[in-house]
Amino acid sequence: MELKYKLYMKHILPLILVICLFTSCSKDDPASKDYTYYYPTDEASITNENIPGSTEAFDPKGITIANEKLYVINGNVLEIFNALTLEHIKTIKEYKKGNTTIALTSLTSVSVDAGRIYVGSTESRLFVFDEITNAGISTVGNGQWWQTFVHVFGVVAKDGLVFVKEKEKSIKVLDAAQITETSDWNLKPIAKLNTLNGYTEVYSLDVFDGNLVVGGRDAKSYLYYNIANIKANAAASLTTPIEPEKVQFVDIKPVAVSFSKDWAVTSENVGSASYLKLYPKDEFIKKNYKAVLSVSDILGQNAFGTIVGTAQLNDRIFLSDNTNKKIRVIKLNKSVIAEQNN
Repeated sequence: MELKYKLYMKHILPLILVICLFTSCSKDDPASKDYTYYYPTDEASITNENIPGSTEAFDPKGITIANEKLYVINGNVLEIFNALTLEHIKTIKEYKKGNTTIALTSLTSVSVDAGRIYVGSTESRLFVFDEITNAGISTVGNGQWWQTFVHVFGVVAKDGLVFVKEKEKSIKVLDAAQITETSDWNLKPIAKLNTLNGYTEVYSLDVFDGNLVVGGRDAKSYLYYNIANIKANAAASLTTPIEPEKVQFVDIKPVAVSFSKDWAVTSENVGSASYLKLYPKDEFIKKNYKAVLSVSDILGQNAFGTIVGTAQLNDRIFLSDNTNKKIRVIKLNKSVIAEQNN
């Protein structure tokens, strides 16, 4: 597999040296303070060239990482890569269970939890696969938009719940235990959430610290739903969907959000520019938006397109850049600089 390595350390190291000289930094100086700076460099990219036998244009949308595997929604198929080596593992083109075969089409989103892969489609279906064998477990929805789902534009499964973003401003909540090998396709949600705005855009969702967090691009805010509150008010929410807590932005449109070991890894659109931002996740969940990294390109080059999905494994950040039709693999670098305190 050919990887497109573009390292720019030669640009950033002189900059760090200049900063050190101007600040008279010295680790031996007891009057100095240490400051940690983060900066990204391009490491690799994944396109259709990395998929054996692929002849179609790469169309990346939702992504996720689980057990060192990278799952990528690519148009009408689900691609699986080794998240460490970036080698292609498998293309899943259809859902199979017994004598039933359903071709995957118009896919938008993917989530992996508790041994299952959940794949959303705007054909008003949620496909559920076994994580190990990739065999079909069940489908929720039958492809008719007036039934279980009005299309599916986002999904995340966590801690026994499955959150499904559908058209316009609705998230339906299912109990994962409802979905079995013998369950009916027309499952009733246990709760409903209101995303305030929205229409037919792919949405990004993740769960952290007892909260569902949604990149509410149309609402110009991150949307927070306390899961304990969802459970306590589940029955009532079927009539009046639960509204989120949020901090209103003026120009920022959050598009993607995911939580890694240390960070909330997000993408935000500001005008025509798309930014990768890293927030300390404990502060982010408190709605304190002080990013430690905010970039729209890599060291002044290779501007990001619309990033519809983010994920992180170790020091690698994966960006689903739908505009530029690639998964961008970014290395997160850290530098500690001692600044003299005069």
